[in-house]
Amino acid sequence: MLEEIRIGSLGVIDSSTLELGPGLTVITGETGAGKTMIVSALGLLLGGRADSGAVRSGARTARVEGVVHAGDLPAFAAAVEDVGGEVEDDRVVLARNVSSEGRSRAFVGGASVPVSALAEVAEPLVAVHGQSDQHRLLQPRAQRDALDRFGGPGLAAVATAYRDLHQRLEEVEHELDEVVTTARDRAREADLLRFGLGEVEAVEPNPGEDAELAREEARLGFADTLRTAAEQAREALSSEEGAPDALTVVSHARTALDSVREHDDEAGQLADRLAEITYLLSDVAADVASYASRVETDPARLAAVSERRAALTALTRKYGDTIDEVLAWAESSARRLLDLDGTDERIEELRGERERLRGELADAAASLSSLRTEAAGRLSEAITAELGQLAMPHAVVAVEVRQHEVEEPPEGAAGAPLLVDGRWLRHTASGVDDVEFLLTANTGSEPRPLHKGASGGELSRVMLALEVALAGTSPVPTFVFDEVDAGVGGSAAVEIGRRLARLATGAQVLVVTHLPQVAAYADRHVVVEKASDGSVTSSGLTVLDAAGRERELSRMLAGMAESDSALAHARELLEVASPARALG
Repeated sequence: MLEEIRIGSLGVIDSSTLELGPGLTVITGETGAGKTMIVSALGLLLGGRADSGAVRSGARTARVEGVVHAGDLPAFAAAVEDVGGEVEDDRVVLARNVSSEGRSRAFVGGASVPVSALAEVAEPLVAVHGQSDQHRLLQPRAQRDALDRFGGPGLAAVATAYRDLHQRLEEVEHELDEVVTTARDRAREADLLRFGLGEVEAVEPNPGEDAELAREEARLGFADTLRTAAEQAREALSSEEGAPDALTVVSHARTALDSVREHDDEAGQLADRLAEITYLLSDVAADVASYASRVETDPARLAAVSERRAALTALTRKYGDTIDEVLAWAESSARRLLDLDGTDERIEELRGERERLRGELADAAASLSSLRTEAAGRLSEAITAELGQLAMPHAVVAVEVRQHEVEEPPEGAAGAPLLVDGRWLRHTASGVDDVEFLLTANTGSEPRPLHKGASGGELSRVMLALEVALAGTSPVPTFVFDEVDAGVGGSAAVEIGRRLARLATGAQVLVVTHLPQVAAYADRHVVVEKASDGSVTSSGLTVLDAAGRERELSRMLAGMAESDSALAHARELLEVASPARALG
């Protein structure tokens, strides 16, 4: 439940705090005082679109905060913690900043979050209904959505299953169409892949072979140079012709140090190290001699290596920078070729899946239609009963569920209608049903669609009756009505106030109204007062006491807050409404 709303620099409101509680709270005020700014503030808290034009003139940022009591809202508290916010003393602060440049920031429980996260967290808290919702109610899609909400979780589960099947059917039909229309291109691609794989298979390259052959070709091409260098190195290490060499020089140095070993230990250690060097030089000299003996000139092998490298280079020019990349291309191309060669089989497979999905979708559509028809009867009764309490005792609302029947389509046509219970029906992602609300306003008159048969006042009451009917199927703890009583007056306004008060016995209800008959049923009456210093207009919020309520109702009745007759009428309204108020 919302406990408090704080508004700063939003529209005509400079800085105000609205304390809320259980029951029915009404907000009134003169035209242009800023009543709708309350609803705008709630919209921002619910993650609605930010409008920089709503920032108060001269201010840099508008800010809205809402304090939510989360003690009996465990799912909401868990959602707050999931986005990094904190619940303190069972309370959560939601906040939204909107700059005059259009930038927007959102906060949940002290944590900065994306606006989408704020919307996701706050969406289950408040249901806002205004005059725009009445126009939305005239749209077939909104009427179908309202019926589905009333149908409850069972209908929602079937609708979800239907949507999933419908989406899968669209995917299968799209893929089937693509495979069939691109069959020639796929055949051409398969021929190219087959040719390339044939070239790779003819060469039969091995992983890393190109690098290995490059090294071998370099060695064979410079065999004479390598052997000469090795022989020169061996002669320098250990000469076979008696010339000075490294081994002789090191041996002389070792002998010199060995001769004075007994006079100094360090000299002996140096002689030992020279002995190690002598052994290493002997080993290296032997290895160099062995290497020189193995380096041979082999023109035939060099030609074979060069020819093999040429074959590998032909592959790397087409299919990869290295032989390893060529082999990877061949592996992926082989898989692609299998797919392309299986085009006919894939077409048949997709056609089979399409028929299976169409059958399952038809069954789901039939189940969905049945549930909607059953729910439509219950919703019709609920709305009609509510209208009877809203000064429309002879009105009847019928929720009609019908299907659009079409001719049998050609076999295999994409997007074809569904065969449901022996009828070919047009279908969409929401089912095969068209839902329409029909209003019979008076006994003996013909049922007519809402957009043709309802006046503004009647539409307001139908809207309220629908929301009351849906309230029992919705866990939303707070309802906000923004002048849904527009176009209503007299006894109908009294009945609307009484019905809102009854709704407020089980939920928190916030109403922006211009009708004193509705305001009289409030448990808390807030007035938006406009003040001006001659250059800047601002508005503030005031919770009225008993005397203040009388004066405000008097103003709403007669335009004069101190009129004796209007005050008397205001007291009468309050007395009549008192027994029906949500909080007694």
